[in-house]
Amino acid sequence: MTRDAFENAITVVMALGGSTNAVLHLLAIAHAANVELTIDDFNTFQKKVPHLADLKPSGKYVFRDLYSVGGVQAVMKYLYENGYLHGDCMTVTGKTLAENLKDAPSLKEGQKVIMPLEHPKRKDGPLIILHGNLAPDGAVIKVAGLKARRHEGPAKVFDNEEDAIDAAMADEIVDGDVVVVRFVGPKGGPGMPEMLSLSGILVGKGQGETVALLTDGRFSGGSHGFVVGHIAPEAQDAGPIAYLHTGDTVVIDQDTREITMKVSDEEMAKRRKETKIPPLYSRGVLGKYAHLVSSSSEGATTDFWKKD
Repeated sequence: MTRDAFENAITVVMALGGSTNAVLHLLAIAHAANVELTIDDFNTFQKKVPHLADLKPSGKYVFRDLYSVGGVQAVMKYLYENGYLHGDCMTVTGKTLAENLKDAPSLKEGQKVIMPLEHPKRKDGPLIILHGNLAPDGAVIKVAGLKARRHEGPAKVFDNEEDAIDAAMADEIVDGDVVVVRFVGPKGGPGMPEMLSLSGILVGKGQGETVALLTDGRFSGGSHGFVVGHIAPEAQDAGPIAYLHTGDTVVIDQDTREITMKVSDEEMAKRRKETKIPPLYSRGVLGKYAHLVSSSSEGATTDFWKKD
């Protein structure tokens, strides 16, 4: 596992429109392998790797369709032949990536699952790292198939997914809202659960583009719509999201790569004094995990010796 190997992995994820979880997992693997990789490295590749795969949930085809036209290897061969992958990177086969791809199938002629580099589904990658006063350490948005490039609206804040689901089912979430689910990050979950149920409900109600969903938790690869996850620092770690109030204006902008809340520094200082963060979960394995785990922006690793 080398820096080049991780760069290859990120490139393939961007081209295929992979899950937001790829950010979390690749950061964690790189940490375990002592390879220097940061959350902001993903934006470097997002800017230069186009999104090619017309796959669900934002596209037309499913993974079986990709397999039938050559599979992931064929996509990698196409990317390598066009200068997007490190061919001299050693792999687990004992051969370089270029050697592995030499005899791999090419994409079937006439296939429509993978769009050509000249006419990509999107000219840049679909996973964007956002920063701002709501997520100083970063957050991840997946913009595959997303028409809206900016969302500004009032926050509706919930401290767990269940309450947010109840509000959505009761039609209390309206177009323009920014639904916020917090205290579900690595420490707060504990374990950073997926918000797939809530995002699925919003999409099912036709609000996938008109309502933004923010969380310090994470999403399934099956989630789509205007969703932002991995907000860091998380609420349990006294991140700014812990002090967001219902009614505050939140702005998400994929072009500027910003996620901000229109709350003054003075008001934030006041809220920090007045708001009490609940204690960490403290029982069993989850309690140990909650006390050891790092930020999602670092891969949610549990190397306790890294702690201050």
